[in-house]
Amino acid sequence: MSVGGLHAGDQNVPQPRAGGYGPSASYDYGVPPSVSAALTPGAPLPGVPVRPDEHVSRETPGGDEDDPPLAMEALRAVQILNPSGEIIMPRPDHPRVICVANQKGGVGKTTTTVNLAVALALHGNRVLVVDLDPQGNASTGLNVPHHAGVPDVYDCLIDNVPLAEVAQAVEGIPNLFCVPATIDLAGAEIELVSVVARESRLARAIAGHPEKFDYVFIDCPPSLGLLTVNALCAAQEVLIPIQCEYYALEGLNQLINNINLVRQHLNPTLDVSTILLTMYDRRTRLADAVEQDVRNHFGTKVLNAVIPRNVRVSEAPSYGQSVMTYDPGSRGATSYFEAALEIAVRGVNTGGTA
Repeated sequence: MSVGGLHAGDQNVPQPRAGGYGPSASYDYGVPPSVSAALTPGAPLPGVPVRPDEHVSRETPGGDEDDPPLAMEALRAVQILNPSGEIIMPRPDHPRVICVANQKGGVGKTTTTVNLAVALALHGNRVLVVDLDPQGNASTGLNVPHHAGVPDVYDCLIDNVPLAEVAQAVEGIPNLFCVPATIDLAGAEIELVSVVARESRLARAIAGHPEKFDYVFIDCPPSLGLLTVNALCAAQEVLIPIQCEYYALEGLNQLINNINLVRQHLNPTLDVSTILLTMYDRRTRLADAVEQDVRNHFGTKVLNAVIPRNVRVSEAPSYGQSVMTYDPGSRGATSYFEAALEIAVRGVNTGGTA
């Protein structure tokens, strides 16, 4: 099948152990024994490989099937919140700067940025989120002030203010910092046109930060303008969230073409390292067809973890939280935790790029 101009390529597609790529599949993430041991001081974590004879549902990964549902949910919540600080996700040997981009709106860019950042920070990684969207939704999701007058990423891009002066610590999440975006950023696209080296302003700001982070996530606006180009020039990796619907794939070829242009002319180290399928509705054949087509085209770049439609994910920002802290036992939190773990493990296995 072909969806949105994507066709099956010759890349190796990650194979499920049982149940195909539908909701009942279980996957082998390739976690080394040393990493697996470090991640499991007690009960097994969601996303950690299981024995071939075991069956893990995408809906309720991990846990003992004999346990009551509330007990399993409580166990997942403790594993995700990690109150003891004992569980450490693998840390990369050098900072990973990841641009979360897709010119289509509503595919989960901001939600993905916020929840992956929180999941990694809760498990021992130092993380910086750069909100590059004038709507400031990532700042809202992390409960970081971003009203008019607050120093923000606009000051860094236009006035060369050091990134360290505008970054704010995220309350309640250790090791997590956010550079907010205010409405001022809406005018940056026009103001950057006449600025020297306009495409590399963000890259210089991140490079000049005195602290070293394990991960820098850049949340891009839903466009292919100068702000997104700045993000692509500053990043080493691109993470593309793809909604499991037809429209989400229509403009994907154009996004890939733009990324290739940036790689050829501005940032030769840029790589589309990660594809994350979001808003997966297991009740529809369309979602499964889109997943199959994306996996056939992008192969191992597609994360095995898939984000389902989950109302808790949508509710969390209204409380100024990520779903990881709002409802850590929910399917949405568990799925984003699995995705964060897979990104971390892939980075270690491949030397920093997934």
